[in-house]
Amino acid sequence: MISIRGLHKSFGDQTLYDGVDLQINAGDRYALVGPNGAGKSTFFKMLLGEEEPDAGSIEWKRGAKAGYLPQENAPIGLDTVLETALAHRTDPDGRETAKAKKILMGLGFKVRDFDRHLSELSGGWAMRAALARLLVEEPELLLLDEPTNHLDLETLLWFQEYLKSYPGAILMISHDRSFIDEVCSAVVAVEERRLKIYRTNYDGFLAEREAARERLLSAHKQQQDEIDAMKEFIMRNRARVSTASRVQSVMKKLEKIKVIELPPSLKAVKISFPQPSRTGTTVLKLKNASKAYGPTKVYEGLDFELERGWKMAFVGPNGAGKSTLLKVLGDIIPIDSGERVLGHNVKVGYFSQHREGQLTPERTVLQEAMSVGRSNGDLFTRTVLGTFLFPGDTVHKKVKVISGGEKSRLQLAKLLLDPPNVLLLDEPTTHLDLISVEALVEALKEFEGAICTISHDVYFLNAIADHVVHVLNGKVTVYPGNFEYFQRRQAQLEAEKAPVEETAEQKAAAAQANLYEAGKEVRRRAKTLEKAKAELDRLHVELETLAHQLSDPDIYADYLRVQKIGEEMERVQFAVQSKEEEVSRLSF
Repeated sequence: MISIRGLHKSFGDQTLYDGVDLQINAGDRYALVGPNGAGKSTFFKMLLGEEEPDAGSIEWKRGAKAGYLPQENAPIGLDTVLETALAHRTDPDGRETAKAKKILMGLGFKVRDFDRHLSELSGGWAMRAALARLLVEEPELLLLDEPTNHLDLETLLWFQEYLKSYPGAILMISHDRSFIDEVCSAVVAVEERRLKIYRTNYDGFLAEREAARERLLSAHKQQQDEIDAMKEFIMRNRARVSTASRVQSVMKKLEKIKVIELPPSLKAVKISFPQPSRTGTTVLKLKNASKAYGPTKVYEGLDFELERGWKMAFVGPNGAGKSTLLKVLGDIIPIDSGERVLGHNVKVGYFSQHREGQLTPERTVLQEAMSVGRSNGDLFTRTVLGTFLFPGDTVHKKVKVISGGEKSRLQLAKLLLDPPNVLLLDEPTTHLDLISVEALVEALKEFEGAICTISHDVYFLNAIADHVVHVLNGKVTVYPGNFEYFQRRQAQLEAEKAPVEETAEQKAAAAQANLYEAGKEVRRRAKTLEKAKAELDRLHVELETLAHQLSDPDIYADYLRVQKIGEEMERVQFAVQSKEEEVSRLSF
């Protein structure tokens, strides 16, 4: 569908791409990954014709179209939500309208929202409407730049499932590892100004890249050893007439060597963030708390408790009250009745990507980061800022000129440079890249205080949370475990609600399935029995060998060896007994 050959692109002295080749065919699902500033968004712009490559070609199949979702700032016109979703059709029929409504509802819109004008919506909801238009239109190639940024968790999971059956090709930039693994069949990595395809998931890509890096390091070291040996030979024998010809030969060989260059490491910087002061066992409580917005009750008579060291993920449908609960815990908004009780020595820190007024506009990024109460030092602070996408001289930018996303990252960095002992984080990964998300995950894993977080990033939730708080209809239910456990538990609860009545066909199918499973179990049991018997035979041979060694009279001159063989015989005898019991059990 798209053939890219010999692509070159530079900006001034910086070369982003040098001889890039890539083929995108119908049905391909690619995640474009690379460090911040590697040129991922520029690559999208070249595909869309908004940027011209310096050399090379981009050839599209005749009639193929691309649909592009930018990371921010979807166009907002006078159209309604439904009109936006159907904007590619001048006269949509009933089938297309029904499809548009279904997709809009999947993306979190209510029926009452269909006739609302985009100008009434927030930027995030306008982005959802723009995404709906692309899904309804179904272009041959979807170009998605951080498509999950403006989605809540429930909507993200719906979108994820929808993309699995999308008829066209997909090329996306995303910081969400779990989303990449669920949707994409390959990772396209920007490496050394080229694109390299890894036909695996994100974890597989990391493993393959690290293995390749280790091979390169080994080859580089071996070559350097050879070069050093040649140079030493030349220096030692240069003045000798008898070895002059050999020296000339070695010098020519040295000149012809193509030196292996080591690329800069792509590994995330390992940072040990400061730890907070210790609290009592219970750090935060809500007792009989109620909260309403006008006539709408969000919580009534709510009891909630957070213990020291707990890491909680708040999940639930859009509008269920997750952010409200986080703000109540952080005392950002007051409760209408009940009590909010802080534990001993508790200091609460609240982060939201939408929070304004927390930074001083006239300070530089570095000055703002250094203004926290703890003395962290210039080098450490700059390292942290680099991890949160403020490399090099960008730390000298004034806060007043940086973007909203950069302000969010700066607030997050400040929070971790002098952390309170209770962190309340509302969508902390939204403006981060994959490397920065990994650095944040590692920092929060080591964090000794308590955490409550809302996130649509499933990888982040599974990596961080040891409790999941399900917020639904004004009630909260706590599940011990990560998000993966919560999903399994929810599936179990749904299955328990399912009707138990079966049709005759279903019963017959179930009986056949049971028969097949029973046969499978018999075969598995027989295979296990065969392995157990083979292992028992091996153990008997080992026991005989040890007994034979002890029958040699000469061995008793070495007391330590006798003791060692005796201990080994005890171990093998115990193993024989255990294996005999297993064989007996499997034989019935």
